[in-house]
Amino acid sequence: MADDDIRTQEFVTPATSSSPVAETVADGIAPRDRTEGLVPDVPTPRDVSTAGLTADAPVVAPPRRGFREMLPRRSGKLIVGLVLTIGIGLFAIIAPFVTQDPWNYDNPVFEPPSAAHLLGTNNLGADLFAQLAEGAAGSLTVGLVAGAIAVVLSLFFGIVAGYVGGWTDEGLSLVTNVMLVIPGLPLVIVIASYMESRSMWIIAVVLGLTSWAGSAIVLRSQAKSLRSRDYVAASRVAGEKPMRIITVEILPNLLPLLAAQFLFAVVLAILAEAGLSYLGLGPSGAITWGTMLNQASQHNAFTIGAWWWFVPPGLMIALFGCGLSLINFSIDEIINPKLRTAPAAVKSVRKARKAQVRDEDTRPDPEADAPVDGDDTGGNAKEKERVNA
Repeated sequence: MADDDIRTQEFVTPATSSSPVAETVADGIAPRDRTEGLVPDVPTPRDVSTAGLTADAPVVAPPRRGFREMLPRRSGKLIVGLVLTIGIGLFAIIAPFVTQDPWNYDNPVFEPPSAAHLLGTNNLGADLFAQLAEGAAGSLTVGLVAGAIAVVLSLFFGIVAGYVGGWTDEGLSLVTNVMLVIPGLPLVIVIASYMESRSMWIIAVVLGLTSWAGSAIVLRSQAKSLRSRDYVAASRVAGEKPMRIITVEILPNLLPLLAAQFLFAVVLAILAEAGLSYLGLGPSGAITWGTMLNQASQHNAFTIGAWWWFVPPGLMIALFGCGLSLINFSIDEIINPKLRTAPAAVKSVRKARKAQVRDEDTRPDPEADAPVDGDDTGGNAKEKERVNA
């Protein structure tokens, strides 16, 4: 009988500090399930799931399924990016129809902004607001065409090489690596300098042909990872053709990544076109934001104080690039699962811990209501008599 009691005592020994939940510390605040001077208590599963949660804690929304999972979540940066991008896009589409002819030179020269000319005129008398609208259409056209070409080439050299493998992978990877080590902007400058007539479409094609290698490297690694998935192997066993597997099984999983790469290629093409035009190698016979900056520089708009000539195109380039970058940051949360869940989890933990500290601060202190010992009372009385004497 005594042996049974000893065995029972061995099996009901108190829990030690081996529980990771009892020693978890978030934002420098110790967990609530702790007893002063004793071994930390092990909370029950019910306590673990509800520890530190109050009515103020945010409710986690259920995960999204299907096509909605590929869409970026609504946030401040996404809203600002969409407003900037859509606003400039509508300006490029609508404004050329409501402004005067950007090639009309019958206006006074170097006229500052006024009601008749919202952004003033240049050295030839052309309305700069009309040129800004025409330049928006030209710059966005160059960016979209170059971005589309870059994405198509990166799809071919990246996904096909990553899925097929073998000598096909070696050959396509060789071409990608060669294009990757060649500096893009100097190559574009050399190509543009040998062209007698540089139209807007030729500039867009050249920019697209020189800006796809980096995206192809990323897509190749992703395709190599996806080709070992179970559903891809099942399609291969079922006798599906490689092209159908790429377009049906692999490509839909890469849509967020492709969207991010397309936006990056558009921004890069607009900036490259502005740089080429500022150097005098931009499209001839067309108006873009870059050509406006080039004309302002050639006619000393900086020195004479004609700020309305060079500030608006530079500001439009910056705002459009900022809008696309903010949208790209929102898409990154879909591509990277850590970015998708980490901010909400950290915010929830911090809010729960702050509520816990607030509850502990408002709790009455039992030591404040404890009676004072007699010896201390006598000592205080003697101290008061000595002070009165």
